[in-house]
Amino acid sequence: QVQLVESGGGLVQAGGSLRVSCAASGNIFNLNTMGWYRQDPGKQREWVAGISRDGSTNYADSVKGRFTISRDNAKNTVYLQMNSLKPEDKAVYYCYAVVRATIYWGQGTQVTVSS
Repeated sequence: QVQLVESGGGLVQAGGSLRVSCAASGNIFNLNTMGWYRQDPGKQREWVAGISRDGSTNYADSVKGRFTISRDNAKNTVYLQMNSLKPEDKAVYYCYAVVRATIYWGQGTQVTVSS
């Protein structure tokens, strides 16, 4: 089994910054792409960013230039640094990881941005 545990969510004012983390553990041999989705109540789940094992990154247009995804392969951890946060960034942020072609999900961490 694969476990993903997120941390670092919270409340921040608009324009502020926050970093969320996600640590993978368990049967993670061949841990490949990791990344983040987000979902606000009443809205569809939205892909935010992804990073391959070799460090190649991709971002949704809505966060490009404001968010930075990174990972520490030695710690099996992925990070999402969120700067210049906007109220519309408010959501539950879910970490995902691809292990041997199977996608695993974290339990989510709440990010709230006050205007």
